[in-house]
Amino acid sequence: MYITCLDLEGVLVPEIWIAFAEASGIPELKRTTRDEPDYDKLMNWRLGILKEHGLGLKEIQETIAKIEPIPGAKEFLDELRSICQVIIISDTFSQFAGPLMKKLGYPTIFCNELVVADDGEITGFKMRCEQSKLTTVKALQSIGYDTIASGDSHNDLGMIYASKAGFLFKSTDQIKADNPELLAFDTYDELMAAIKKAMD
Repeated sequence: MYITCLDLEGVLVPEIWIAFAEASGIPELKRTTRDEPDYDKLMNWRLGILKEHGLGLKEIQETIAKIEPIPGAKEFLDELRSICQVIIISDTFSQFAGPLMKKLGYPTIFCNELVVADDGEITGFKMRCEQSKLTTVKALQSIGYDTIASGDSHNDLGMIYASKAGFLFKSTDQIKADNPELLAFDTYDELMAAIKKAMD
C-alpha cells in the first residue's frame, strides 16, 4: 500500500514568503528553506523582520489570497489521488495553507500552527513534531504504508531519503548537486511517471 508525501511550497504552489517579500517590498523575506536548512532559525528571523516592520497575519493572508497554484498542480494532484493516497507534508502553517488547499481541491495536509496575538501580530509558532516530514513518513511506514516522497528543499531530504522512492522536484542546482543520487524532475508529467514506476 503506497502513500505519496508531497511538499507544498515550490512543488504545488509558489513560495508564500517570496510572494510576501515582493508584495511588502522586503527583499530579506525571500530567504526560504532552500537557502536555510535550520527551520527554527529561519522562522525566528522572519518573525523579527515582521515585528520590525509592524506586519502581521492579516497582511500575509492578503498576499496568500492572491497566490494561485503552480500551473498543472491541481491536475497532477487529482490524477495522483486517483491512483494512491496523498498527504501534503509542509512546514507552513494552517493559517497560511487554508486558502491554498481550497484552490487545490482540499487535499489532506499536515502542517504547523502560528501563535497569533489579538492584534494580529505573529508572536511565535508551534511545530507539530520534531523533523515533521521525516517523523511523519516514518509513522506512516510504521502502520504499513510504503512511502513515496517528493520536495524541493533541505527540509524535504529526510523524508525523500527515508521513503521507498524519493524525488527532488523543481529544486535548486545546489541541492541537486549535493544529492546526485536523487532523481530530479521539473515537470509534473516526469514526476507522475516516476511515481507510477515506483508503484509497479
